[in-house]
Amino acid sequence: MSILDKNCKIGVAVGLTLCFATLGQADDSPRHDKVVVAVGQVMPSVVNIATKTRVQRVRYYYDWWRDNWAPYAQELPPEESAGSGVVVDSSGYVLTNVHVVKDADEIWVKISDGSGEANLYRAEAVAGSLATDIALLKIIPKNTGEHFTAAAFAGDDDLLLGETVLALGNPFGLGGSVSRGILSSKSRRAKSGGSKLDIPDWLQTDASINPGNSGGPLINLDGEIIGINVAVLREGQGIGFAIPIKRVNESLARIFTPEFLEGNWFGAAIHPGSRPLTVASVEPDSPAAKAGLLPGDRVETINQHPPGSFMEFASRLLNLGRDRTVSLQVEREGKLVNSRVTLIPESAYFNAGLIREKTGATLEELTPEVARALGHNSTEGLVVSQVDDDSPAGVAGLTTGVVVLAVDGQEVSDIVSAARCLHGCKEGAQVKLDVLQVRRSGLFLRRRTARFTLQLR
Repeated sequence: MSILDKNCKIGVAVGLTLCFATLGQADDSPRHDKVVVAVGQVMPSVVNIATKTRVQRVRYYYDWWRDNWAPYAQELPPEESAGSGVVVDSSGYVLTNVHVVKDADEIWVKISDGSGEANLYRAEAVAGSLATDIALLKIIPKNTGEHFTAAAFAGDDDLLLGETVLALGNPFGLGGSVSRGILSSKSRRAKSGGSKLDIPDWLQTDASINPGNSGGPLINLDGEIIGINVAVLREGQGIGFAIPIKRVNESLARIFTPEFLEGNWFGAAIHPGSRPLTVASVEPDSPAAKAGLLPGDRVETINQHPPGSFMEFASRLLNLGRDRTVSLQVEREGKLVNSRVTLIPESAYFNAGLIREKTGATLEELTPEVARALGHNSTEGLVVSQVDDDSPAGVAGLTTGVVVLAVDGQEVSDIVSAARCLHGCKEGAQVKLDVLQVRRSGLFLRRRTARFTLQLR
Protein backbone atom coordinates (compact mmCIF):
# COMPACT_ATOMS: atom_id res chain seq x y z
CA MET A 1 0.00 0.00 0.00
CA SER A 2 1.41 3.40 -0.95
CA ILE A 3 2.01 6.25 1.42
CA LEU A 4 -0.64 8.24 -0.48
CA ASP A 5 -3.26 5.55 0.17
CA LYS A 6 -2.41 5.46 3.85
CA ASN A 7 -2.61 9.22 4.13
CA CYS A 8 -6.00 9.19 2.40
CA LYS A 9 -7.38 6.63 4.86
CA ILE A 10 -6.00 8.56 7.82
CA GLY A 11 -7.55 11.75 6.44
CA VAL A 12 -10.95 10.11 6.00
CA ALA A 13 -10.82 8.64 9.48
CA VAL A 14 -9.88 11.96 11.04
CA GLY A 15 -12.62 13.72 9.05
CA LEU A 16 -15.27 11.26 10.18
CA THR A 17 -14.09 11.57 13.77
CA LEU A 18 -14.32 15.36 13.62
CA CYS A 19 -17.77 15.13 11.97
CA PHE A 20 -19.18 12.82 14.63
CA ALA A 21 -17.60 14.97 17.36
CA THR A 22 -19.30 18.02 15.91
CA LEU A 23 -22.66 16.23 15.75
CA GLY A 24 -22.24 15.09 19.31
CA GLN A 25 -21.48 18.60 20.44
CA ALA A 26 -24.61 19.87 18.62
CA ASP A 27 -26.81 17.32 20.36
CA ASP A 28 -25.29 18.17 23.75
CA SER A 29 -25.49 21.92 23.19
CA PRO A 30 -27.45 23.82 25.84
CA ARG A 31 -29.28 25.47 22.95
CA HIS A 32 -31.13 22.20 22.36
CA ASP A 33 -33.17 22.52 25.53
CA LYS A 34 -36.68 21.28 26.21
CA VAL A 35 -38.25 24.37 24.68
CA VAL A 36 -36.52 23.80 21.34
CA VAL A 37 -37.39 20.10 21.38
CA ALA A 38 -41.07 20.75 22.23
CA VAL A 39 -41.40 23.39 19.52
CA GLY A 40 -39.80 21.11 16.93
CA GLN A 41 -42.19 18.36 17.95
CA VAL A 42 -45.42 20.39 17.70
CA MET A 43 -44.76 23.09 15.11
CA PRO A 44 -45.35 20.72 12.12
CA SER A 45 -48.90 20.30 13.48
CA VAL A 46 -49.64 24.04 13.71
CA VAL A 47 -51.55 25.55 10.80
CA ASN A 48 -52.22 29.10 9.67
CA ILE A 49 -55.89 29.62 8.87
CA ALA A 50 -57.14 32.16 6.35
CA THR A 51 -60.83 32.73 5.67
CA LYS A 52 -62.86 34.64 3.11
CA THR A 53 -66.42 35.77 3.72
CA ARG A 54 -68.51 37.16 0.90
CA VAL A 55 -70.39 40.33 1.82
CA GLN A 56 -73.54 41.67 0.23
CA ARG A 57 -75.00 45.10 0.81
CA VAL A 58 -78.73 45.31 0.19
CA ARG A 59 -79.88 48.53 -1.49
CA TYR A 60 -83.13 49.71 -2.96
CA TYR A 61 -83.98 51.48 -6.19
CA TYR A 62 -87.25 52.98 -7.38
CA ASP A 63 -88.71 51.29 -10.46
CA TRP A 64 -90.60 54.08 -12.19
CA TRP A 65 -92.16 51.66 -14.67
CA ARG A 66 -93.64 49.37 -12.08
CA ASP A 67 -94.11 52.00 -9.39
CA ASN A 68 -92.58 49.69 -6.80
CA TRP A 69 -89.55 49.52 -4.55
CA ALA A 70 -87.37 46.49 -5.18
CA PRO A 71 -84.15 45.44 -3.49
CA TYR A 72 -80.90 44.52 -5.16
CA ALA A 73 -77.72 43.15 -3.61
CA GLN A 74 -74.35 44.74 -4.24
CA GLU A 75 -71.39 42.36 -4.02
CA LEU A 76 -68.59 43.84 -1.90
CA PRO A 77 -64.94 42.72 -1.69
CA PRO A 78 -64.72 39.64 0.54
CA GLU A 79 -63.73 40.07 4.15
CA GLU A 80 -60.57 38.19 5.06
CA SER A 81 -59.28 37.08 8.43
CA ALA A 82 -56.40 35.06 9.79
CA GLY A 83 -56.09 32.71 12.72
CA SER A 84 -54.44 29.53 13.90
CA GLY A 85 -55.20 25.88 14.42
CA VAL A 86 -53.56 22.59 15.28
CA VAL A 87 -53.81 19.18 13.61
CA VAL A 88 -55.08 16.63 16.12
CA ASP A 89 -55.50 13.62 13.85
CA SER A 90 -53.29 12.36 11.02
CA SER A 91 -56.28 12.22 8.65
CA GLY A 92 -56.42 16.03 8.76
CA TYR A 93 -58.75 17.11 11.56
CA VAL A 94 -57.85 20.55 12.91
CA LEU A 95 -58.88 22.23 16.17
CA THR A 96 -59.45 25.98 16.23
CA ASN A 97 -61.85 28.59 17.64
CA VAL A 98 -65.34 29.13 16.26
CA HIS A 99 -64.70 32.87 16.07
CA VAL A 100 -61.80 32.21 13.67
CA VAL A 101 -63.98 30.51 11.02
CA LYS A 102 -67.52 31.68 11.83
CA ASP A 103 -69.56 32.56 8.70
CA ALA A 104 -66.57 31.91 6.42
CA ASP A 105 -67.35 30.94 2.80
CA GLU A 106 -63.80 29.71 2.20
CA ILE A 107 -61.33 28.25 4.67
CA TRP A 108 -57.67 27.71 3.78
CA VAL A 109 -54.95 26.22 5.95
CA LYS A 110 -51.22 26.56 5.43
CA ILE A 111 -48.88 23.91 6.78
CA SER A 112 -45.10 24.27 6.75
CA ASP A 113 -43.01 21.14 6.27
CA GLY A 114 -39.59 20.50 7.75
CA SER A 115 -37.79 22.31 4.94
CA GLY A 116 -39.70 25.52 5.51
CA GLU A 117 -41.90 25.09 2.44
CA ALA A 118 -45.56 25.95 2.95
CA ASN A 119 -48.37 23.82 1.56
CA LEU A 120 -51.84 25.33 1.11
CA TYR A 121 -55.02 23.24 1.52
CA ARG A 122 -58.73 23.88 1.43
CA ALA A 123 -60.58 22.96 4.60
CA GLU A 124 -64.19 22.60 5.62
CA ALA A 125 -65.91 23.14 8.95
CA VAL A 126 -67.11 19.87 10.48
CA ALA A 127 -68.61 20.97 13.77
CA GLY A 128 -68.45 23.74 16.30
CA SER A 129 -70.04 25.20 19.40
CA LEU A 130 -70.46 28.93 19.94
CA ALA A 131 -70.87 28.34 23.67
CA THR A 132 -67.42 26.76 24.00
CA ASP A 133 -65.75 28.51 21.03
CA ILE A 134 -64.31 25.19 19.84
CA ALA A 135 -64.48 24.29 16.15
CA LEU A 136 -63.33 21.22 14.27
CA LEU A 137 -62.12 21.51 10.66
CA LYS A 138 -61.19 18.84 8.12
CA ILE A 139 -58.35 19.42 5.68
CA ILE A 140 -59.20 18.35 2.13
CA PRO A 141 -56.12 16.32 1.07
CA LYS A 142 -54.58 16.78 -2.34
CA ASN A 143 -53.61 13.12 -2.70
CA THR A 144 -55.32 9.88 -1.71
CA GLY A 145 -53.93 8.54 1.55
CA GLU A 146 -52.22 11.81 2.45
CA HIS A 147 -51.47 12.10 6.16
CA PHE A 148 -50.58 15.01 8.42
CA THR A 149 -48.51 15.37 11.59
CA ALA A 150 -50.79 15.39 14.62
CA ALA A 151 -50.05 16.86 18.05
CA ALA A 152 -50.76 14.95 21.26
CA PHE A 153 -53.09 15.98 24.08
CA ALA A 154 -51.94 16.32 27.67
CA GLY A 155 -53.97 14.69 30.40
CA ASP A 156 -57.14 16.51 31.43
CA ASP A 157 -55.75 17.80 34.73
CA ASP A 158 -52.02 17.54 33.97
CA LEU A 159 -51.31 21.19 34.79
CA LEU A 160 -48.62 22.64 37.03
CA LEU A 161 -49.05 26.21 38.21
CA GLY A 162 -45.94 28.14 37.19
CA GLU A 163 -44.70 25.59 34.65
CA THR A 164 -43.19 26.81 31.38
CA VAL A 165 -45.71 26.92 28.53
CA LEU A 166 -45.43 27.85 24.85
CA ALA A 167 -48.03 29.57 22.67
CA LEU A 168 -47.80 28.61 18.99
CA GLY A 169 -49.71 30.21 16.17
CA ASN A 170 -50.07 32.86 13.50
CA PRO A 171 -50.08 36.32 15.17
CA PHE A 172 -51.05 39.16 12.84
CA GLY A 173 -50.82 36.74 9.91
CA LEU A 174 -47.02 36.62 10.21
CA GLY A 175 -46.83 32.83 10.07
CA GLY A 176 -45.64 30.20 12.53
CA SER A 177 -44.57 31.94 15.73
CA VAL A 178 -43.58 30.86 19.25
CA SER A 179 -43.85 32.75 22.51
CA ARG A 180 -42.81 31.54 25.94
CA GLY A 181 -44.26 32.11 29.39
CA ILE A 182 -45.59 30.33 32.45
CA LEU A 183 -48.97 28.95 33.43
CA SER A 184 -50.20 31.87 35.53
CA SER A 185 -53.56 30.43 36.58
CA LYS A 186 -55.51 27.23 36.07
CA SER A 187 -58.97 28.67 36.75
CA ARG A 188 -59.30 32.21 35.47
CA ARG A 189 -62.80 33.36 34.54
CA ALA A 190 -62.84 35.69 31.58
CA LYS A 191 -65.55 37.59 29.70
CA SER A 192 -66.12 37.80 25.98
CA GLY A 193 -68.45 40.31 24.37
CA GLY A 194 -69.88 41.29 27.74
CA SER A 195 -71.04 37.78 28.67
CA LYS A 196 -69.30 34.73 29.99
CA LEU A 197 -68.67 31.84 27.67
CA ASP A 198 -69.59 28.32 28.70
CA ILE A 199 -65.96 27.81 29.76
CA PRO A 200 -65.79 28.26 33.53
CA ASP A 201 -62.03 27.77 33.91
CA TRP A 202 -59.75 29.25 31.27
CA LEU A 203 -56.01 28.92 31.60
CA GLN A 204 -54.07 32.15 32.05
CA THR A 205 -50.55 32.65 30.75
CA ASP A 206 -48.07 35.47 30.24
CA ALA A 207 -46.88 33.90 26.98
CA SER A 208 -47.55 36.50 24.31
CA ILE A 209 -50.93 35.93 22.63
CA ASN A 210 -51.94 38.36 19.89
CA PRO A 211 -54.67 38.63 17.23
CA GLY A 212 -54.15 35.68 14.93
CA ASN A 213 -53.00 33.39 17.74
CA SER A 214 -56.61 32.36 18.35
CA GLY A 215 -57.08 28.64 17.76
CA GLY A 216 -53.40 27.79 18.12
CA PRO A 217 -52.11 25.39 20.77
CA LEU A 218 -50.73 26.19 24.20
CA ILE A 219 -48.26 23.39 24.96
CA ASN A 220 -46.12 22.15 27.84
CA LEU A 221 -42.45 21.17 27.65
CA ASP A 222 -43.43 17.57 26.86
CA GLY A 223 -44.84 18.83 23.56
CA GLU A 224 -48.44 18.17 24.60
CA ILE A 225 -51.44 20.45 24.07
CA ILE A 226 -52.73 21.78 27.37
CA GLY A 227 -55.08 24.35 25.85
CA ILE A 228 -56.30 26.24 22.78
CA ASN A 229 -55.40 29.95 22.71
CA VAL A 230 -58.57 32.03 22.72
CA ALA A 231 -58.22 35.60 23.99
CA VAL A 232 -56.07 38.32 25.52
CA LEU A 233 -56.98 40.89 28.15
CA ARG A 234 -56.81 44.26 26.40
CA GLU A 235 -56.46 46.29 29.57
CA GLY A 236 -53.41 44.36 30.78
CA GLN A 237 -50.01 43.22 29.61
CA GLY A 238 -48.97 39.60 29.50
CA ILE A 239 -52.42 38.27 30.33
CA GLY A 240 -53.63 35.77 27.76
CA PHE A 241 -56.14 32.95 27.96
CA ALA A 242 -56.51 29.44 26.60
CA ILE A 243 -59.35 26.92 26.73
CA PRO A 244 -58.06 24.00 28.84
CA ILE A 245 -57.73 20.64 27.13
CA LYS A 246 -60.25 19.15 29.55
CA ARG A 247 -62.93 21.49 28.20
CA VAL A 248 -61.75 20.86 24.64
CA ASN A 249 -62.23 17.12 25.18
CA GLU A 250 -65.69 17.68 26.61
CA SER A 251 -66.63 19.84 23.65
CA LEU A 252 -65.29 17.30 21.13
CA ALA A 253 -67.16 14.49 22.87
CA ARG A 254 -70.35 16.52 22.47
CA ILE A 255 -70.04 18.08 18.99
CA PHE A 256 -68.29 15.33 17.00
CA THR A 257 -71.06 12.80 17.52
CA PRO A 258 -73.97 11.28 15.56
CA GLU A 259 -76.34 13.16 17.88
CA PHE A 260 -74.88 16.61 17.14
CA LEU A 261 -74.10 16.15 13.45
CA GLU A 262 -76.75 13.72 12.21
CA GLY A 263 -79.54 13.68 14.79
CA ASN A 264 -78.99 9.96 15.36
CA TRP A 265 -78.91 8.64 18.92
CA PHE A 266 -75.91 6.53 19.94
CA GLY A 267 -76.08 7.26 23.64
CA ALA A 268 -72.50 6.68 24.79
CA ALA A 269 -69.92 9.41 25.36
CA ILE A 270 -66.32 8.50 24.53
CA HIS A 271 -63.49 10.33 26.27
CA PRO A 272 -61.42 11.83 23.41
CA GLY A 273 -58.17 12.08 25.35
CA SER A 274 -58.11 8.55 26.76
CA ARG A 275 -55.72 5.87 25.51
CA PRO A 276 -57.23 3.41 24.85
CA LEU A 277 -60.54 5.11 24.13
CA THR A 278 -62.83 4.72 27.11
CA VAL A 279 -66.61 4.97 27.47
CA ALA A 280 -67.14 7.93 29.81
CA SER A 281 -70.92 7.65 30.24
CA VAL A 282 -73.99 5.88 28.86
CA GLU A 283 -77.45 7.47 28.65
CA PRO A 284 -80.36 5.51 30.15
CA ASP A 285 -82.60 3.74 27.61
CA SER A 286 -80.20 4.65 24.78
CA PRO A 287 -79.17 2.27 21.97
CA ALA A 288 -75.75 1.97 23.62
CA ALA A 289 -77.32 1.06 26.96
CA LYS A 290 -79.59 -1.51 25.33
CA ALA A 291 -76.54 -3.03 23.62
CA GLY A 292 -74.89 -3.50 27.00
CA LEU A 293 -72.18 -0.83 26.92
CA LEU A 294 -71.04 0.36 30.35
CA PRO A 295 -69.00 3.33 31.60
CA GLY A 296 -65.35 2.31 31.84
CA ASP A 297 -65.46 -0.04 28.84
CA ARG A 298 -62.27 0.31 26.75
CA VAL A 299 -62.86 0.27 23.01
CA GLU A 300 -60.79 -2.37 21.20
CA THR A 301 -62.42 -2.30 17.76
CA ILE A 302 -65.20 -0.54 15.87
CA ASN A 303 -66.49 -2.50 12.88
CA GLN A 304 -63.47 -4.79 13.21
CA HIS A 305 -60.97 -1.87 13.07
CA PRO A 306 -58.89 -0.78 16.08
CA PRO A 307 -59.46 2.99 16.34
CA GLY A 308 -56.18 4.89 16.36
CA SER A 309 -57.83 8.01 17.77
CA PHE A 310 -61.12 9.50 18.86
CA MET A 311 -61.42 11.17 15.45
CA GLU A 312 -61.15 7.82 13.68
CA PHE A 313 -63.70 6.27 16.04
CA ALA A 314 -66.14 9.14 15.53
CA SER A 315 -65.63 9.14 11.76
CA ARG A 316 -66.52 5.46 11.52
CA LEU A 317 -69.55 6.05 13.74
CA LEU A 318 -70.65 8.90 11.47
CA ASN A 319 -70.38 6.85 8.28
CA LEU A 320 -72.59 3.85 8.98
CA GLY A 321 -74.87 4.29 5.98
CA ARG A 322 -78.54 3.37 6.03
CA ASP A 323 -78.07 0.37 8.31
CA ARG A 324 -76.97 2.60 11.24
CA THR A 325 -75.62 -0.46 13.06
CA VAL A 326 -72.11 -0.52 14.51
CA SER A 327 -70.17 -3.51 15.87
CA LEU A 328 -68.03 -2.80 18.91
CA GLN A 329 -65.59 -4.92 20.84
CA VAL A 330 -64.69 -3.59 24.27
CA GLU A 331 -62.43 -4.77 27.06
CA ARG A 332 -64.15 -5.04 30.44
CA GLU A 333 -62.44 -6.40 33.55
CA GLY A 334 -59.88 -8.22 31.43
CA LYS A 335 -62.43 -9.82 29.11
CA LEU A 336 -63.43 -8.96 25.56
CA VAL A 337 -67.13 -8.19 25.09
CA ASN A 338 -68.86 -7.86 21.72
CA SER A 339 -71.91 -5.66 21.18
CA ARG A 340 -73.95 -4.33 18.28
CA VAL A 341 -75.50 -0.88 18.59
CA THR A 342 -78.27 0.22 16.23
CA LEU A 343 -78.61 4.01 16.20
CA ILE A 344 -82.06 5.57 15.96
CA PRO A 345 -83.18 9.13 15.12
CA GLU A 346 -83.21 11.26 18.26
CA SER A 347 -86.69 12.50 17.40
CA ALA A 348 -88.00 8.94 17.64
CA TYR A 349 -87.40 9.04 21.40
CA PHE A 350 -86.90 12.68 22.41
CA ASN A 351 -90.23 14.02 21.23
CA ALA A 352 -93.36 15.85 22.35
CA GLY A 353 -94.76 12.60 23.72
CA LEU A 354 -91.93 12.27 26.24
CA ILE A 355 -92.42 15.90 27.33
CA ARG A 356 -96.16 15.41 27.79
CA GLU A 357 -95.61 12.16 29.65
CA LYS A 358 -93.43 13.90 32.22
CA THR A 359 -95.11 17.34 32.43
CA GLY A 360 -98.62 17.06 31.04
CA ALA A 361 -97.92 19.92 28.63
CA THR A 362 -97.82 19.64 24.84
CA LEU A 363 -95.10 21.79 23.30
CA GLU A 364 -94.73 22.78 19.67
CA GLU A 365 -91.95 24.52 17.82
CA LEU A 366 -92.58 28.20 17.27
CA THR A 367 -93.03 28.90 13.57
CA PRO A 368 -93.01 32.49 12.21
CA GLU A 369 -96.75 32.24 11.58
CA VAL A 370 -97.52 31.11 15.12
CA ALA A 371 -95.17 33.74 16.55
CA ARG A 372 -96.97 36.51 14.68
CA ALA A 373 -100.36 35.23 15.83
CA LEU A 374 -99.16 35.27 19.46
CA GLY A 375 -97.57 38.70 19.14
CA HIS A 376 -94.16 37.16 19.78
CA ASN A 377 -91.31 38.95 18.02
CA SER A 378 -89.02 35.94 17.52
CA THR A 379 -89.17 32.20 16.90
CA GLU A 380 -87.00 31.31 19.89
CA GLY A 381 -88.54 28.87 22.34
CA LEU A 382 -91.44 26.42 22.27
CA VAL A 383 -95.13 27.31 22.53
CA VAL A 384 -97.49 25.50 24.91
CA SER A 385 -100.41 24.26 22.81
CA GLN A 386 -102.20 22.11 25.40
CA VAL A 387 -102.14 21.50 29.15
CA ASP A 388 -103.65 18.33 30.65
CA ASP A 389 -105.92 18.72 33.66
CA ASP A 390 -104.41 17.71 37.02
CA SER A 391 -100.99 17.33 35.39
CA PRO A 392 -97.76 18.84 36.78
CA ALA A 393 -98.04 21.65 34.22
CA GLY A 394 -101.69 22.29 35.12
CA VAL A 395 -101.01 22.27 38.86
CA ALA A 396 -98.14 24.73 38.37
CA GLY A 397 -100.45 27.12 36.49
CA LEU A 398 -98.97 26.80 33.01
CA THR A 399 -101.40 27.91 30.30
CA THR A 400 -101.62 27.61 26.55
CA GLY A 401 -99.99 30.30 24.45
CA VAL A 402 -97.00 30.92 26.69
CA VAL A 403 -93.56 30.34 25.20
CA VAL A 404 -91.06 28.15 27.04
CA LEU A 405 -87.59 29.66 26.69
CA ALA A 406 -85.52 27.45 29.01
CA VAL A 407 -85.71 24.28 31.08
CA ASP A 408 -83.65 24.38 34.27
CA GLY A 409 -81.64 27.25 32.85
CA GLN A 410 -80.90 25.55 29.51
CA GLU A 411 -82.27 27.35 26.49
CA VAL A 412 -84.53 25.18 24.32
CA SER A 413 -84.93 25.83 20.62
CA ASP A 414 -86.50 22.56 19.51
CA ILE A 415 -88.49 19.63 20.85
CA VAL A 416 -85.47 17.32 21.00
CA SER A 417 -83.45 19.67 23.21
CA ALA A 418 -86.40 20.18 25.57
CA ALA A 419 -87.06 16.44 25.83
CA ARG A 420 -83.36 15.84 26.49
CA CYS A 421 -83.47 18.25 29.43
CA LEU A 422 -86.26 16.18 30.98
CA HIS A 423 -85.02 12.73 30.05
CA GLY A 424 -82.63 12.26 32.94
CA CYS A 425 -85.06 13.58 35.57
CA LYS A 426 -86.68 11.02 37.84
CA GLU A 427 -90.31 10.94 38.92
CA GLY A 428 -90.96 13.60 41.54
CA ALA A 429 -88.02 15.75 40.49
CA GLN A 430 -88.63 19.48 40.22
CA VAL A 431 -87.77 21.43 37.09
CA LYS A 432 -88.03 25.14 36.41
CA LEU A 433 -89.47 26.49 33.18
CA ASP A 434 -88.62 30.04 32.12
CA VAL A 435 -91.48 31.32 29.98
CA LEU A 436 -92.54 34.43 28.10
CA GLN A 437 -96.13 35.57 28.30
CA VAL A 438 -97.62 38.02 25.79
CA ARG A 439 -100.84 39.75 26.72
CA ARG A 440 -102.80 42.41 24.85
CA SER A 441 -103.82 45.53 26.70
CA GLY A 442 -105.83 47.77 24.42
CA LEU A 443 -103.65 48.59 21.45
CA PHE A 444 -100.51 47.43 23.16
CA LEU A 445 -98.84 44.06 23.69
CA ARG A 446 -97.27 43.48 27.06
CA ARG A 447 -94.56 40.89 27.44
CA ARG A 448 -93.37 39.54 30.74
CA THR A 449 -91.19 36.65 31.79
CA ALA A 450 -92.09 34.20 34.51
CA ARG A 451 -90.77 31.02 36.05
CA PHE A 452 -92.88 27.95 36.77
CA THR A 453 -91.77 25.04 38.94
CA LEU A 454 -93.11 21.62 37.91
CA GLN A 455 -92.89 18.36 39.83
CA LEU A 456 -92.46 15.70 37.15
CA ARG A 457 -94.49 12.54 37.04
